[in-house]
Amino acid sequence: MLGVSTNCLHHVPLEEALEQLAPITGVVEVMDDGLHYLESASLLEQFSFDYSLHAPAKGVNIASQLPPIRRASVEVIAASFAIAAEVDAPVVIHPGYASWEGGKDGAAAWMRTSLAELGELTEEMGVTFVVENMPRWPYFFLTTPEDLPLIDGYGLCLDVGHAHMNDCLEEFLSVPFRHLHLHDNHGHLDEHLAVGEGTIDFSPVFDRLRENRVRCIIEVRDFAGALASLEAIKNQLK
Repeated sequence: MLGVSTNCLHHVPLEEALEQLAPITGVVEVMDDGLHYLESASLLEQFSFDYSLHAPAKGVNIASQLPPIRRASVEVIAASFAIAAEVDAPVVIHPGYASWEGGKDGAAAWMRTSLAELGELTEEMGVTFVVENMPRWPYFFLTTPEDLPLIDGYGLCLDVGHAHMNDCLEEFLSVPFRHLHLHDNHGHLDEHLAVGEGTIDFSPVFDRLRENRVRCIIEVRDFAGALASLEAIKNQLK
């Protein structure tokens, strides 16, 4: 299932973004943040897309060692779950981060607590979520496959661009994942380029997609990149 994230049109209101995406794809992942922050499902229900949601990530940290911040982060994601339940959409979340270099053990414990709380909510609401691997940022969790035990029992959203930045795409492709984010870069910055514009070798990615038809979302920085990526991927998966 191949689709496009509204990230490529995040500079315009969500309604305008969905209208622009409608002619090119039937599968959309809403970047539930900024101009595309959702307060209800009403706008989504006006379109016939097969949706997924990317829960708010800016200012959200489910691994925070400050209890009010952690609780608020869980509540923000829970609100995204509630909207996702109305449109039968899976949700992508971020794993959180430690606030300082020596604080990872404590932050990891709080992340596990948050994931358990979110897991209970998904059972109540009838939704599913996956946790996305992160780029090369010092204090984030889930940057390499070695961190996968931290989300044991919860699905992985494999972000190909992030894995490439951490020199571990091959290793991530060898583990199970339920959701895929596709974008390119040159291995140093999280550029979100169109597929083929950076240095990622997508051949093994496409091989895995042929074997395992998971939801595959193009998460690039502009609409032209989304169009180019759609064409490149469809040509490879024919």
